[in-house]
Amino acid sequence: MPDDLVPRPRMRAGDADRDDALRVLQQAHAAGRLSVEELGSRQDAVLAAQYVDDLLPVVADLPEGALLQAGPAVATPSPATTDVGISVTFMTGRDVDLAPGTSLYRNFAWWGGDDIILDRALGPGVLLTLELSAVMAGHDIYVPEGVRVIDESFAIMAGNDIDRDARGDGSNGTLILKGFLFWAGHDVKLSRRQRG
Repeated sequence: MPDDLVPRPRMRAGDADRDDALRVLQQAHAAGRLSVEELGSRQDAVLAAQYVDDLLPVVADLPEGALLQAGPAVATPSPATTDVGISVTFMTGRDVDLAPGTSLYRNFAWWGGDDIILDRALGPGVLLTLELSAVMAGHDIYVPEGVRVIDESFAIMAGNDIDRDARGDGSNGTLILKGFLFWAGHDVKLSRRQRG
């Protein structure tokens, strides 16, 4: 049987594949190609995708999606993004003001929590992931207006609290919360500067 007639197995999508597609959507929104409503519905489709080929139709009509359409091995994160490594908070807390260009911030908290300020790190077209695991702890996360918050945390007797006024439409970027929570949770609030 010729190779082109042999069915190929579908490849499962991983977090990196979904993050690449989300980044494409943010870039397209920042360029004015997607409305806020369409950005939200496409982000939901990306987050629900189980296979790599489920991601392609979501970005097929966007010039920013050309690398993804070439295949997962070609798609790479934007060179302007930064992973700031991992920090640990133990029975204490501090102010963490993330810099522009940060794409990933990781922290493990035990009986403590930081104030994580995202005013400079978020903006139109920005996708930021916070991988925050906590045990009997939690952070206060401050976002500017217009930021869409997507909570993908795994929680046991715990959970995150996203204030109503901190739930934006995605026009000022997207924040993805990940991590493991045990008797813990983070509070996402509107930026101190914007609360006046």
